[in-house]
Amino acid sequence: MRLDKFLKVSRIIKRRTIANEACDQGRVTANGNVAKASYDVKIGDVLELRFGEKIMRVEVLKVVEHVGKGDAAELYKVLP
Repeated sequence: MRLDKFLKVSRIIKRRTIANEACDQGRVTANGNVAKASYDVKIGDVLELRFGEKIMRVEVLKVVEHVGKGDAAELYKVLP
């Protein structure tokens, strides 16, 4: 699954266009490397997102096309 779509489906970022822009601006890394929106997300990947001063690190646990609002948090684990 594309990185921008994963960020939207998992509800880490609300809209896919915003996720795409964050990737284009270099604010998203996958396993320590700057990732493009077309990056293929796999189970076990560590994603790091920068929102201004805040940095969010997550590990991908599942990759699914559709998920309900309540189950979105099961797709990833927030890392310290």
